[in-house]
Amino acid sequence: MSSQAVEDYLKAIYKLQLRDSLVTTSALAEYLKVKPASATGMIKKLASSNLVRHERYQGVNLTSPGEKIALEVIRHHRLVELYLAEALNVPWDKVHDEAEKWEHILSEDLEDRIDEILGYPTADPHGAQIPSRDGTIDDRPVYQLSELEVGNRAIIAEVRDEDADLLRHLGELKLYPQTEIEVVSISPFDMLMTIRSYLESGNSGDLVIGQKVASSISVTIL
Repeated sequence: MSSQAVEDYLKAIYKLQLRDSLVTTSALAEYLKVKPASATGMIKKLASSNLVRHERYQGVNLTSPGEKIALEVIRHHRLVELYLAEALNVPWDKVHDEAEKWEHILSEDLEDRIDEILGYPTADPHGAQIPSRDGTIDDRPVYQLSELEVGNRAIIAEVRDEDADLLRHLGELKLYPQTEIEVVSISPFDMLMTIRSYLESGNSGDLVIGQKVASSISVTIL
Protein backbone atom coordinates (compact mmCIF):
# COMPACT_ATOMS: atom_id res chain seq x y z
CA MET A 1 0.00 0.00 0.00
CA SER A 2 1.37 3.42 -0.93
CA SER A 3 2.13 5.99 1.74
CA GLN A 4 -0.17 8.47 -0.03
CA ALA A 5 -3.10 6.05 0.10
CA VAL A 6 -2.44 5.39 3.79
CA GLU A 7 -2.36 9.11 4.53
CA ASP A 8 -5.55 9.74 2.56
CA TYR A 9 -7.41 7.05 4.50
CA LEU A 10 -6.12 8.18 7.89
CA LYS A 11 -7.00 11.80 7.15
CA ALA A 12 -10.49 10.79 6.03
CA ILE A 13 -11.07 8.67 9.13
CA TYR A 14 -9.93 11.54 11.33
CA LYS A 15 -12.37 13.96 9.73
CA LEU A 16 -15.25 11.49 9.84
CA GLN A 17 -14.50 10.73 13.50
CA LEU A 18 -15.36 14.33 14.30
CA ARG A 19 -18.96 13.45 13.39
CA ASP A 20 -19.06 9.93 14.87
CA SER A 21 -16.50 8.15 17.07
CA LEU A 22 -16.79 4.97 14.98
CA VAL A 23 -16.54 5.41 11.21
CA THR A 24 -18.44 2.87 9.11
CA THR A 25 -16.90 1.31 6.04
CA SER A 26 -19.70 2.66 3.86
CA ALA A 27 -19.20 6.21 5.18
CA LEU A 28 -15.46 5.99 4.54
CA ALA A 29 -15.97 4.59 1.04
CA GLU A 30 -18.47 7.32 0.20
CA TYR A 31 -16.17 10.05 1.53
CA LEU A 32 -13.18 8.81 -0.48
CA LYS A 33 -15.29 7.87 -3.52
CA VAL A 34 -14.04 4.27 -3.58
CA LYS A 35 -15.82 0.93 -3.57
CA PRO A 36 -16.71 -0.52 -0.13
CA ALA A 37 -14.58 -3.59 -0.88
CA SER A 38 -11.55 -1.36 -1.46
CA ALA A 39 -12.18 0.46 1.82
CA THR A 40 -12.55 -2.85 3.67
CA GLY A 41 -9.25 -4.10 2.27
CA MET A 42 -7.40 -0.95 3.26
CA ILE A 43 -8.93 -0.95 6.75
CA LYS A 44 -7.59 -4.47 7.33
CA LYS A 45 -4.10 -3.38 6.23
CA LEU A 46 -4.22 -0.30 8.46
CA ALA A 47 -5.37 -2.42 11.40
CA SER A 48 -2.51 -4.88 10.89
CA SER A 49 -0.11 -1.90 11.05
CA ASN A 50 -1.73 -0.67 14.29
CA LEU A 51 -2.90 2.56 12.67
CA VAL A 52 -6.61 1.90 13.24
CA ARG A 53 -8.87 -0.19 15.48
CA HIS A 54 -11.52 -2.10 13.58
CA GLU A 55 -14.63 -3.61 15.12
CA ARG A 56 -16.39 -5.87 12.64
CA TYR A 57 -19.88 -4.63 11.73
CA GLN A 58 -19.30 -1.60 14.00
CA GLY A 59 -16.69 0.66 12.46
CA VAL A 60 -13.15 1.93 12.64
CA ASN A 61 -11.26 4.63 14.51
CA LEU A 62 -7.67 5.79 14.72
CA THR A 63 -5.03 4.56 17.13
CA SER A 64 -2.57 7.10 18.55
CA PRO A 65 0.02 6.39 15.80
CA GLY A 66 -2.70 6.68 13.15
CA GLU A 67 -3.97 9.96 14.56
CA LYS A 68 -0.43 11.38 14.65
CA ILE A 69 0.01 10.68 10.93
CA ALA A 70 -3.43 12.09 10.11
CA LEU A 71 -2.77 15.32 11.99
CA GLU A 72 0.62 15.75 10.32
CA VAL A 73 -0.98 15.45 6.86
CA ILE A 74 -3.76 17.84 7.88
CA ARG A 75 -1.15 20.30 9.16
CA HIS A 76 0.65 20.17 5.80
CA HIS A 77 -2.60 20.64 3.92
CA ARG A 78 -3.82 23.63 5.90
CA LEU A 79 -0.44 25.37 5.97
CA VAL A 80 -0.17 25.00 2.21
CA GLU A 81 -3.72 26.34 1.73
CA LEU A 82 -2.86 29.43 3.74
CA TYR A 83 0.48 29.91 1.98
CA LEU A 84 -1.19 29.70 -1.44
CA ALA A 85 -3.89 32.15 -0.37
CA GLU A 86 -1.69 34.71 1.37
CA ALA A 87 1.64 34.50 -0.45
CA LEU A 88 0.41 33.67 -3.96
CA ASN A 89 -3.10 35.18 -3.87
CA VAL A 90 -4.73 31.92 -4.98
CA PRO A 91 -8.53 32.24 -4.49
CA TRP A 92 -9.90 30.39 -1.45
CA ASP A 93 -12.01 28.13 -3.69
CA LYS A 94 -8.88 26.81 -5.48
CA VAL A 95 -6.37 26.23 -2.67
CA HIS A 96 -7.89 22.93 -1.48
CA ASP A 97 -7.20 20.97 -4.66
CA GLU A 98 -3.66 22.32 -4.89
CA ALA A 99 -2.96 21.51 -1.24
CA GLU A 100 -4.15 17.94 -1.83
CA LYS A 101 -1.14 17.53 -4.14
CA TRP A 102 1.38 19.17 -1.79
CA GLU A 103 0.36 17.59 1.51
CA HIS A 104 2.06 14.23 0.82
CA ILE A 105 5.42 15.56 -0.37
CA LEU A 106 6.04 18.53 1.93
CA SER A 107 9.33 18.10 3.82
CA GLU A 108 9.62 19.04 7.50
CA ASP A 109 12.09 21.77 6.60
CA LEU A 110 9.73 23.38 4.09
CA GLU A 111 6.83 22.93 6.50
CA ASP A 112 8.76 24.88 9.16
CA ARG A 113 9.75 27.60 6.69
CA ILE A 114 6.14 28.09 5.56
CA ASP A 115 5.00 28.13 9.18
CA GLU A 116 7.56 30.79 10.07
CA ILE A 117 6.96 33.04 7.05
CA LEU A 118 3.22 33.00 7.78
CA GLY A 119 3.81 33.97 11.40
CA TYR A 120 2.91 30.60 12.97
CA PRO A 121 -0.79 30.69 12.02
CA THR A 122 -3.49 28.75 13.85
CA ALA A 123 -6.16 28.58 11.12
CA ASP A 124 -6.33 28.08 7.36
CA PRO A 125 -8.26 30.33 4.89
CA HIS A 126 -11.48 28.42 5.60
CA GLY A 127 -11.18 28.77 9.38
CA ALA A 128 -10.07 25.19 10.04
CA GLN A 129 -7.54 24.89 12.85
CA ILE A 130 -3.96 24.04 11.91
CA PRO A 131 -2.51 21.28 14.11
CA SER A 132 0.62 22.27 16.01
CA ARG A 133 4.09 21.02 15.12
CA ASP A 134 3.86 18.38 17.87
CA GLY A 135 0.62 17.00 16.44
CA THR A 136 -1.99 18.51 18.73
CA ILE A 137 -5.11 20.47 17.91
CA ASP A 138 -7.37 22.49 20.19
CA ASP A 139 -10.85 21.18 20.86
CA ARG A 140 -13.40 23.95 20.40
CA PRO A 141 -17.18 23.81 20.74
CA VAL A 142 -18.70 24.45 17.31
CA TYR A 143 -22.13 23.85 15.82
CA GLN A 144 -23.46 23.66 12.31
CA LEU A 145 -25.32 26.81 11.33
CA SER A 146 -28.27 24.56 10.45
CA GLU A 147 -28.58 23.65 14.18
CA LEU A 148 -29.19 27.24 15.30
CA GLU A 149 -32.55 28.70 16.23
CA VAL A 150 -34.16 32.06 15.50
CA GLY A 151 -32.49 34.78 17.52
CA ASN A 152 -29.17 32.97 17.91
CA ARG A 153 -26.07 35.06 17.20
CA ALA A 154 -22.80 33.42 16.28
CA ILE A 155 -19.38 33.83 14.69
CA ILE A 156 -18.51 31.76 11.63
CA ALA A 157 -15.67 29.50 12.75
CA GLU A 158 -15.10 27.35 9.67
CA VAL A 159 -16.54 26.44 6.28
CA ARG A 160 -16.05 23.16 4.45
CA ASP A 161 -13.34 23.40 1.84
CA GLU A 162 -13.94 20.40 -0.43
CA ASP A 163 -16.59 21.97 -2.70
CA ALA A 164 -15.17 24.79 -4.84
CA ASP A 165 -18.60 25.86 -6.14
CA LEU A 166 -19.88 26.16 -2.58
CA LEU A 167 -16.86 28.23 -1.56
CA ARG A 168 -17.39 30.60 -4.47
CA HIS A 169 -21.04 30.96 -3.42
CA LEU A 170 -20.07 31.67 0.20
CA GLY A 171 -17.56 34.22 -1.01
CA GLU A 172 -20.23 35.98 -3.05
CA LEU A 173 -22.37 36.10 0.10
CA LYS A 174 -19.34 37.31 2.12
CA LEU A 175 -19.81 34.48 4.60
CA TYR A 176 -16.17 34.19 5.63
CA PRO A 177 -14.68 32.92 8.90
CA GLN A 178 -14.91 35.46 11.73
CA THR A 179 -18.08 37.02 10.28
CA GLU A 180 -20.77 37.63 12.89
CA ILE A 181 -24.25 36.43 11.96
CA GLU A 182 -27.73 36.26 13.45
CA VAL A 183 -30.59 33.88 12.58
CA VAL A 184 -33.57 36.08 11.67
CA SER A 185 -36.09 33.43 10.61
CA ILE A 186 -36.47 29.81 9.54
CA SER A 187 -39.28 28.83 7.19
CA PRO A 188 -41.32 25.92 8.62
CA PHE A 189 -41.51 23.66 5.56
CA ASP A 190 -38.33 23.91 3.51
CA MET A 191 -36.21 25.15 6.48
CA LEU A 192 -34.77 28.04 4.49
CA MET A 193 -32.84 30.28 6.88
CA THR A 194 -32.76 34.05 6.76
CA ILE A 195 -29.57 35.22 8.42
CA ARG A 196 -28.21 38.69 9.06
CA SER A 197 -24.48 39.13 8.54
CA TYR A 198 -22.56 41.91 10.25
CA LEU A 199 -19.63 42.97 8.10
CA GLU A 200 -16.36 44.56 9.25
CA SER A 201 -17.44 47.77 7.56
CA GLY A 202 -20.26 48.03 10.08
CA ASN A 203 -22.90 47.30 7.47
CA SER A 204 -25.34 44.43 7.77
CA GLY A 205 -27.46 42.54 5.31
CA ASP A 206 -30.02 39.75 5.28
CA LEU A 207 -29.38 36.57 3.28
CA VAL A 208 -31.53 33.52 2.59
CA ILE A 209 -29.68 30.20 2.53
CA GLY A 210 -30.73 26.56 2.23
CA GLN A 211 -29.87 23.65 4.48
CA LYS A 212 -26.96 22.46 2.32
CA VAL A 213 -25.22 25.80 2.73
CA ALA A 214 -26.15 26.07 6.42
CA SER A 215 -24.78 22.58 7.07
CA SER A 216 -21.45 23.50 5.50
CA ILE A 217 -20.82 26.34 7.96
CA SER A 218 -19.56 25.76 11.51
CA VAL A 219 -20.11 28.49 14.09
CA THR A 220 -19.40 29.40 17.69
CA ILE A 221 -22.50 30.71 19.44
CA LEU A 222 -22.27 34.11 21.15
